[in-house]
Amino acid sequence: MADVPMPAAAGSLLIGPNAIRQLDLAPLDPWASLEPASLVKGGAELTLQFDWPREAEDPRELSEIPEIRLWSLRADAAYPWLPLVLERSSGQLTRHVAMLLPHSFNRTEGIRFAGESLELWITHRLFVLDSWAQVHGLSCRQGLGQMAAVLGFELDANFWDHA
Repeated sequence: MADVPMPAAAGSLLIGPNAIRQLDLAPLDPWASLEPASLVKGGAELTLQFDWPREAEDPRELSEIPEIRLWSLRADAAYPWLPLVLERSSGQLTRHVAMLLPHSFNRTEGIRFAGESLELWITHRLFVLDSWAQVHGLSCRQGLGQMAAVLGFELDANFWDHA
């Protein structure tokens, strides 16, 4: 299969209010059309910018807005590789996981995930993405380990021994 180039403006996608309200995943089409090898090779560089109308005094974080959470849940279900390509250093991956899992937010400490839910989610996602990569003849275990580390989850040295 031909290598599909990364989408123009590969780093950022704007998710507007209509897409959010209609659970429309079309903004992700440029990424969804990529070959799996291009997704893995491109690394963690996707950022999602949510354009959602809010009152100036609305104190909620994006992960506390039900409409955005629902859109994110749908995107995650349709594209299980999404966490693998989300940019990590700016908090994109962490915010995405906050859309999916129970958590609390503290202005000074940031996002605090419910421990067991994060452990279950990351373990499940590691197995899903490793299987997905193997089906496509790819290896992304290093990227998966980095993804887990960003979320504060350290992989045991023997984690992949039986996978």
